[in-house]
Amino acid sequence: MGFEPQIRRIVQQMDMPPPGARQTMLFSATFPKEIQSLAADFLSNYVFLAVGRVGSSTDLIVQRVEYVHESDKRSHLMDLLHAQRANGMDGKQALTLVFVETKKGADSLEHWLFINGFPATSIHGDRTQQEREHALRSFKCGKTPILVATDVAARGLDIPHVTQVVNFDLPNDIDDYVHRIGRTGRAGKTGLATAFFNENNAPLARPLTDLMQEANQEVPAWLSQFAARSCYGKNRHGGGRYGGRDFRRDASFSKGSMDYYGGSNINYSHGASSAYGEARGPVVTSAWD
Repeated sequence: MGFEPQIRRIVQQMDMPPPGARQTMLFSATFPKEIQSLAADFLSNYVFLAVGRVGSSTDLIVQRVEYVHESDKRSHLMDLLHAQRANGMDGKQALTLVFVETKKGADSLEHWLFINGFPATSIHGDRTQQEREHALRSFKCGKTPILVATDVAARGLDIPHVTQVVNFDLPNDIDDYVHRIGRTGRAGKTGLATAFFNENNAPLARPLTDLMQEANQEVPAWLSQFAARSCYGKNRHGGGRYGGRDFRRDASFSKGSMDYYGGSNINYSHGASSAYGEARGPVVTSAWD
């Protein structure tokens, strides 16, 4: 991984506690296997504590996947927005977050929505911090109830009234999908996550199907067919297990019945189920932050 040398230098330069002292280090909700492996170089017999279910979608979010050709995405999005406006209170547009793949695509879709009568704004990596904050304020207050964004908005945003997330362009990785749809269904409210899927997204079919089944969502028959013939596993699209699972639990890192370090004193909570249906996994992290 290209960033490992930089991380190692940073950690080595940190002020370390005196011998025998105990230091607490807290990591974010996403702690993928590669980063855990890197952290293992500096931590020993650490406690992996997490809350929630690994890579799982809350049942407050209804997930829909629709087959849409690239050339039909804009008209399909317009249909969704018209339906949402018709079902909204006083004909108002509910807050909708639309994810696209590129910065250029975000600007283009924002402009297209605006000229077609749907007030929209956008945020992406080329926007200044001031521009992003202005866009978010405009979105939150409903002045521009449609926010078009790249993955810069997939993590860290806590906007409690987002009614729908639309994956106009699906991401390459299932972890990113989980983070995206987690922008709705927050603070006990229900939400809808709609994804536009076509042949370009075939590598994501299997992990997406697994995720939806685990969350008791209805999986379209055509998506199951895509999943059946897709290659799922160690590629950048599949994603593997979500980054809230202690990598020492994986068979490839264990030695017999012992943990990665040859010990058995890892703190797990028994009886919690993982995103892949295991009955004995640890309590694992929430995907929503």
